[in-house]
Amino acid sequence: MKFLIIDEMHISIVSLLQDIGIEPDYRPEITKEEIITVINDFEGLIVRSKIFINSDILSQAKNLKFICRAGAGIDNLDVKEIETRGIEIINAPEGNRNAVAEHCLGMAFSLVNNIVKADMEVRNGNWDREGNRGFELKRKNLGVIGFGNMGTAVVQKFRHLVNKVCVYDKYKNGFSEDNILEVSMDQLFEETDILSIHIPLTDETSFMINDDFLSKFAKPIWLMNTSRGEVLKLKDLIKGLKSGKVLGAALDVLENEKIKTLNRSQQQDFDDLKQMSNVIFTPHVAGWSFESYRQINEVIIEKLRVKLDSL
Repeated sequence: MKFLIIDEMHISIVSLLQDIGIEPDYRPEITKEEIITVINDFEGLIVRSKIFINSDILSQAKNLKFICRAGAGIDNLDVKEIETRGIEIINAPEGNRNAVAEHCLGMAFSLVNNIVKADMEVRNGNWDREGNRGFELKRKNLGVIGFGNMGTAVVQKFRHLVNKVCVYDKYKNGFSEDNILEVSMDQLFEETDILSIHIPLTDETSFMINDDFLSKFAKPIWLMNTSRGEVLKLKDLIKGLKSGKVLGAALDVLENEKIKTLNRSQQQDFDDLKQMSNVIFTPHVAGWSFESYRQINEVIIEKLRVKLDSL
């Protein structure tokens, strides 16, 4: 089999593919037009997030059997079209779930203790102890939406640091134990102090976290989003931050992450958020540790090996 790799990957991908009898063609600089030209020569495609894999490419991929997504989310794949063509999708959420969970820990500690705000103030000569008094996680309830690979890893990191963890997952049940509570959405609204979002981007979840959603929390909350930017309406988050309904936000993802090409409305939202000292940004790196960079490859290869052995 021959696999085309169209994104920058940890270089181990080449030798790992060779170890299971696959011939890799590593072309991280390849364009969409070039992919369309050559894709018929390959049985496998390995992608990260450079382009959306749709019928433009798939219609030329007569021999394609596998599409491997180097990461967790598959929202850059036309899943319905891929499945219609009998192509198997392999992704690797196991490879970066620990990185996401540790990043969320950093976000939570930073938010409740004003660490980023305090750092900026001290650098500007302002030594304000009272204005940067923090809270302890031990007294707070973590609310988690989504109990997949990422949500589960986050819960395990936080479960002994917070008062309790309240988890809502529309499609899972029966996972309560000790201070991990499976809750309804109404219970989540009632109990949460810190909200961590771990849902995929789908038609169902697009802008799910909006003004109406945020208004239902019984207490003011801190909010962390390491899932996808488009599940959270930034304009409504800004409204919550200004009203005090949201005490602070840590955002690893944005509605539009190409921040050099924002439209007028997006730019205004971004500018508003930038002015807020209780907002923390990171550039979609929650799952992008040095360790996960290689581990994602290893997960993909192991899943591929199992599939190939079963053929």
